Order: sequence, then C-alpha cells, then structure tokens
Amino acid sequence: KVDVPVGLSSSQTGLAAGQTLKMPMSPFGTDSLGRDVLARMMYGGRISLFIGLFASVVSIGMGILIGGISGYVGGKTDNAIMRITDLVMGLPFLLCMILLKVVLSSGPGESGITALLIALVVLSWTGSARLVRGQILQLRESEFVHAAKILGAKPLYIILRHMLPNIFGLILVSLTFGIPSAIFTEAFLSFIGLGVAAPATSWGSMCNDGLQALMTRPHEFLIPAFFISLTVLAFNLLGDGLRDALDPKLRSSE
Repeated sequence: KVDVPVGLSSSQTGLAAGQTLKMPMSPFGTDSLGRDVLARMMYGGRISLFIGLFASVVSIGMGILIGGISGYVGGKTDNAIMRITDLVMGLPFLLCMILLKVVLSSGPGESGITALLIALVVLSWTGSARLVRGQILQLRESEFVHAAKILGAKPLYIILRHMLPNIFGLILVSLTFGIPSAIFTEAFLSFIGLGVAAPATSWGSMCNDGLQALMTRPHEFLIPAFFISLTVLAFNLLGDGLRDALDPKLRSSE
C-alpha cells in the first residue's frame, strides 16, 4: 500500500491513499532508492568489464611495444628503458593509482572513467614490458632470426613476422591475468569512493552504496561482490587453462 505524497492530490499522482501497487518482478530486489538491482548490475557490469578489457589491452600493447624495442635494440637504449621500467615498478601501485585518479579527476557530474583508465594504463604496462623484453632477448639470438637478417629482412619485419608469433601465447595468457587484476583494482577504487562516480555505476560503486545498508539490505552489497568474485575467478581459470594449453613443455609431457 502507498500513501499520496504530501502536497499532491490523487488526480496528480494517479494514486489513491491505501491503494495497492503491483510492481514488476525484480529477481535481485531494489535498492534504497527503488532502483532495480538487476538492471544496475547489468549496466555496472558493462562498465566494469569495459575498464578491465580496455585497460589490460592498452597496457599490454604498450608493454609489447616498449619491451620489444628494448629487447631488440639492446645497448644503451635497453638500459635506459629498463631503468624507467624499474622506477615505475618501484612505485607503490595503489598509492600512485589513487594520486593519479585524484589529479586526473573530472569535475562534478563526470563519471571519472577516463581518469581511471589513464591511471590504470600508466601504471600497468611494466610487467608485460619486462616479460616481452626477456622473450625477445632469447629469440634475438635464434638461428631463424640470424637467417632472416642475412636474407636482408628489416627489423620491423623480423619482429612482426618471426618474434611476436613466438610469444603470442605468453601475451595471451598475460592478458587473461591482467583483465581480472584491472577489474579488481577498479572495484577497489570505486569501493573507497575514488573510482566510477554517479551518474555512472559499476560493481565496485554498487558495493560502496550497499555497504551503507549492509545490516538492513545486505543484498545490495553481496550481489555485486559475488559477481566481482565470480568474474575474477572465471578469468583466472581461463588464464590457467590457456597457460597449460599453450605451454610446449606440458604438451610434450602428455
């Protein structure tokens, strides 16, 4: 049953005092403002997955470019790039992420997604860069690379045609592990109020909203937390499966 709001007549609202309303079925219920939790989960899931996928793909792409140049060129260039990489890796990740997010944050009414993506990309490329550099250093001394050089192949052709295909499996596995890490980082920042801001929403910001009503409406917190955990677990299992499938040592042992 509902009461007609103060100051409004039943003709204005279409409701009569004491009238019983039938609401559409909401499997996950509604929040304190009457918003459908399932609809918000679907909308917030798009943003959380977009941030995880976009940040991981761009950061790993940067890592491939920087690590490939460092490993193939070598010498002083390699040394300078690796010192910069070590400097970025030595920074406290979450502290720098929060500081970058605060510095790059937009004005009131903005979602803050762009600032969060920039912060994730700037601080997440180092691992893939070191990984790619190590593989390129090994492949640079391979016989087929020396043969391509003797035949007059250019460095760009050698990298794209001979080196990258040999480390594609490693890059793919790194990507599947990077996506859940980015999703969890976004959820953590949104949970403490430094991530996605209203009017946009994400699973992390829904957990932040649900925490305020945890004792009276626990589903507002538990449902998005469950989907964050389920998504992170799914990508981690995918990464484990790809690593086992693409590892030549494991294939040869079977």
